Amino acid sequence: MKKKIKATGARTTARAAKRRKGVEGARKPRPRASSTPAPRPPAAPRPPAPPPAAPNDAKAAIRRLKAQLAQARARIDQLEASADTDFLLDILNRRGFERELNRSVAYIKRYHASGAVIVLDVDRLKPINDAFGHAAGDQVLKAVVAALARHVRSSDVIGRLGGDEFALLLWNLSETDARAKAASLEQAIDELRFMFSGHTVSAGASAGIAILGQHAEAGRALEEADRAMYIRKAQRRHERDPTGDS
Repeated sequence: MKKKIKATGARTTARAAKRRKGVEGARKPRPRASSTPAPRPPAAPRPPAPPPAAPNDAKAAIRRLKAQLAQARARIDQLEASADTDFLLDILNRRGFERELNRSVAYIKRYHASGAVIVLDVDRLKPINDAFGHAAGDQVLKAVVAALARHVRSSDVIGRLGGDEFALLLWNLSETDARAKAASLEQAIDELRFMFSGHTVSAGASAGIAILGQHAEAGRALEEADRAMYIRKAQRRHERDPTGDS
């Protein structure tokens, strides 16, 4: 009877040991998953920064850029000048002359200066073109411009308004002086002689004036001088050969 009790107690002790072992196993913490992210592949290396320019290199670059800028400005000035210049006679065209006239009128008003505009039309150019060709007419126009340049100052301005019509901007002239200058220009052109195909040819010119004062306007001054030129042309037509075509 005692052996049976001992056997039963041994079994009970074994079962208790197993229960304790199970409880301890249940309480043992399980290993947690690692929260550390997976390592990333190394980034591509950046190219090294260029070394700073040496002072001498920077100065050379500045000189080069300044030279390029000067060339660009010179080209712009050349293009603007060509846009305002008569390609045949190398004087101002109408656009260029009107620009200079506007500037001059503003100067005259501001500084109480004076001046005059002379509009001059070459006579009998059409018959010369018809009889001897436009090359002959171009020669006449070039001679007319040369004659005008000889009789005005370097500060004065000569322009071609179109065809055979010219304009001059003269500084510091009274009305009497301007009329005397217009007459001398007519005479200088009247005295020109040309030889075409064995024929001696003359041209002539008619001039009208407008005075520039404190109340002058560029457009009105040109119109006034142009009207005076046509009146003068009619007078000369009666003074000269009445059959001549002006």
